[in-house]
Amino acid sequence: MKYKIVNINDTGDRSVLIIYTGGTFGMIQDASGSLAPFNFGKVVDRVPELRQLDIKLTVISFPKPIDSSNIGIQDWKDMSYIIEENYAQYDAFVILHGTDTMAYSASMLSYMLEGLNKPIIFTGAQMPIGSIRSDARENLIAALEIASAHNNGNPIISEVCVYFNYLLLRGSRSQKLRSSTFAAFESENYPVLAEAGIEIEFNYAALKPHDENAQLNVINNLDANVTILKIFPGITEHSVKSILSDPQIKGVVLESFGSGNTMNFDWFIDCLIKAIEGGKIILNVSQCIGGEVEQGRYETSKKLNEIGVLSGGDITTEAAVTKMMFLLGSAEDVNEVKKKLTYSLAGEMDVMEE
Repeated sequence: MKYKIVNINDTGDRSVLIIYTGGTFGMIQDASGSLAPFNFGKVVDRVPELRQLDIKLTVISFPKPIDSSNIGIQDWKDMSYIIEENYAQYDAFVILHGTDTMAYSASMLSYMLEGLNKPIIFTGAQMPIGSIRSDARENLIAALEIASAHNNGNPIISEVCVYFNYLLLRGSRSQKLRSSTFAAFESENYPVLAEAGIEIEFNYAALKPHDENAQLNVINNLDANVTILKIFPGITEHSVKSILSDPQIKGVVLESFGSGNTMNFDWFIDCLIKAIEGGKIILNVSQCIGGEVEQGRYETSKKLNEIGVLSGGDITTEAAVTKMMFLLGSAEDVNEVKKKLTYSLAGEMDVMEE
């Protein structure tokens, strides 16, 4: 893929590579009044404040901007490739991305970029940069300031994050919860990493510690044969069977009620048993945006433990789906996948790392 590279600021102690993938952020109204992508290499024309930042800035753009609803495995590989190829040349990376699937991409890159010790900040906008009331400018400027922030020569952030509406969130803990306000993202099960006000206040206790000896290792073997089974009152046996009996599916994220509860109907449990016996991995996550799965706490989830359904703890659906894709593509066998699904790889769940 041929990328477009533009230098937009050559002065500063720190260097940041902006990776523009597409999304609402880079839209302006064309002559007909419709929204269309603009030449992002000219972003400084829309955000002249960028020249006031004491940061060396370079923009690299995908040849064709992607609506985030179309993001997939190859796009994650492209993002990780750009980071890997430019890792030694830049102090930090800011990825401009559509909001709808940003939490999925941030979670996936958290897994793929093993040994990361530099900031990677995802951000975007609810309103296009060409709109008068756009949130794009503030989000970009603050993301760049956070990405370039350092302490005693080391970056303050050493992980994949999402910055949106004054808040910095761990990428693998973030979720888009709103589509009609600027406060689109939250992290219900993990503290905010930083808050941008008059000053940027970092929550140092919640940050991943910087490891100056860490070496980046990009793991891009991914497997898309994963699906989500969201249960609901009245779901039919036919619907469940149609998902769990698909021979191509290797992993299932089971979105359950509350703290991990499901129906205890015989037909439903039998469907799960047959799927597990057939080699499928089933990971139980909660439909609630906060809290966690506690299999066995109630009678309706006790059977899940007995038949081999794995508990996802407080992991989000976004982090669970991408984690399963990542592990199915990179782990050596099914038992290794199952083991690694139950502990934290990139701070995505409150389980101690192995």
